[in-house]
Amino acid sequence: MLVDSEPLGIEEVLKKKVWLNAMKEEIEAIERNKTWELIKLPKKKKAINVKWVFKVKLNSDGSVGKHKARLVFIGFLQKPGLDYFEVFAPVARHETIRLVIALAANRRWPLMHLDVKSAFLNGPLQEEK
Repeated sequence: MLVDSEPLGIEEVLKKKVWLNAMKEEIEAIERNKTWELIKLPKKKKAINVKWVFKVKLNSDGSVGKHKARLVFIGFLQKPGLDYFEVFAPVARHETIRLVIALAANRRWPLMHLDVKSAFLNGPLQEEK
């Protein structure tokens, strides 16, 4: 059992400074990367809903490494036949990672690890709700 596990609700988040700091860090990254901007909502249009997702990242020894907060769009609002199949989230498969590591080891290639603090797929939205 993790003593410091992911919060189950916003009430828990608001009580702990580590989660508030993680949220602040996420908002600052969004602003710094100019991921999106707040504008006045046009008449008869719906805003895209977002929610906070919280995760405790562990070190290799099992201790708490950091607290991560992500502000994400709520994807379940998509409609089949309209925009349901148009979302793409690239994810590396474990098999591909193992293959690359095996090739690098076999050919004595240098291999480095990179931890991306904030990654954004930043494309313009054309559709209207």
